[in-house]
Amino acid sequence: MSVIKGIFMALFTISDLHLSLGTDKPMDIFSQHWEGHAEKIRRNWMEIVNINDTIIIPGDISWATYLDHAIEDFKFLNALPGRKIISKGNHDYWWETA
Repeated sequence: MSVIKGIFMALFTISDLHLSLGTDKPMDIFSQHWEGHAEKIRRNWMEIVNINDTIIIPGDISWATYLDHAIEDFKFLNALPGRKIISKGNHDYWWETA
């Protein structure tokens, strides 16, 4: 955690979110550990990250195939605090349709 002009800020990295809020491709078919994973991400994020933090999300953001199916996933991330920097992952098929 750094302090710039009295503002506390931190840098976080999280990947492989595989969100599927706008498409019917639930991750829990792979394991029970994925059940409710979006809510787990939201809850932990809200406890740890603040508005001055930066979060790097290096891929596999959405399980959607097309950008219009990924919009709900981006709305979910946008509602969370912090500045997000994203990059394409090997499962971000929607990226090619952006």
